[in-house]
Amino acid sequence: MWGGGRAARALTRALGRRRAAAALPGAAGDDHADLSCQTGLRGTRQNYNWKIQLKSNSTLPVSHTEIKSSVLTVKRLFSTSHPSVDPKEMKKFQLLAHKWWDEEGEYSALHSMNDIRVPFIRDTLLNMSNNYHLGNPLSGIKILDIGCGGGLLSEPLGRLGASVTGIDPLEDNIRTADRHKSFDPVLAKRIQYKSSSLEEIVEESMETFDVIVASEVVEHVADLGTFIKCCSRVLKPEGSLFITTINKTQLSYVLGIVVAEKIMGIVPEGTHEWEKFVPPEELEHLLESNGFSVKTVNGMLYNPLSGSWSWMESTSVNYAVHAVKSGAQGQSSPTDALSEMESEQPSATAGTTM
Repeated sequence: MWGGGRAARALTRALGRRRAAAALPGAAGDDHADLSCQTGLRGTRQNYNWKIQLKSNSTLPVSHTEIKSSVLTVKRLFSTSHPSVDPKEMKKFQLLAHKWWDEEGEYSALHSMNDIRVPFIRDTLLNMSNNYHLGNPLSGIKILDIGCGGGLLSEPLGRLGASVTGIDPLEDNIRTADRHKSFDPVLAKRIQYKSSSLEEIVEESMETFDVIVASEVVEHVADLGTFIKCCSRVLKPEGSLFITTINKTQLSYVLGIVVAEKIMGIVPEGTHEWEKFVPPEELEHLLESNGFSVKTVNGMLYNPLSGSWSWMESTSVNYAVHAVKSGAQGQSSPTDALSEMESEQPSATAGTTM
């Protein structure tokens, strides 16, 4: 659900000619991903300095309003350049923005997926910790839910005690998510939503989150390499990344597109493009080349008759991945944060039911 803008690319080229001229041969791919993750505010600062230089050679005074206006203009230009955001995907999901919480509707399979993906995230994090805190087992953990949609996964993670930031490039999705969480005062405090792409928050969120969740997202992004690189930037050392997605096999084409979309109508026709499905080997390679260690790859199976999900050995259709970012000396891990929070709080008398 993620795209780019010509104006921003042109401005980036104009402002960055010197950097491009000095770039090392053979590093174009990595440089492109780095620039995608870092433009935002950095580009704004460059434009600000350029404006001041122009005005210093002029007899006209530089007003605060004019400077602020030029800065906001550049921010808007850069905000249209999101290499992982595919505008075609955004159009698809725009039509369904009001249907996220219809458990019998187009997103019914995602509702039922919570039955296995939420315990997978919870139990993996708790198994990495030496301490347990009943009631709010994920208390103290900062989670980024990328492509949060209407908040189907953000809310159960918030109920487990986590502090959740959900981002989605579609404003209508965020409005739906905000409206739904407002019915629960506890969730209203624990969850915040932003209409934003991943690239937009990199500059302000370097190594901010203990956990990143990208569930049913990577098969919709335009540039998976940039997406994974930006995930690494905003995740703390030793932080966990959870991904669920679809393998690129003949079976996934038959079941995921022909059966699910064209025959049974489990999801709207055109929701997926087989060419954008991601083999687990490719995803593992991208993760490892960006400083992640892949810990788990589990196959997932959806039963359209019962409307339920289960785990399986084969990853030929759907699968889930857990990866951990390499650590740095002196940095605390998300499980350390969890342990500290649990040691400071008394045990609750009641557990959380899933």
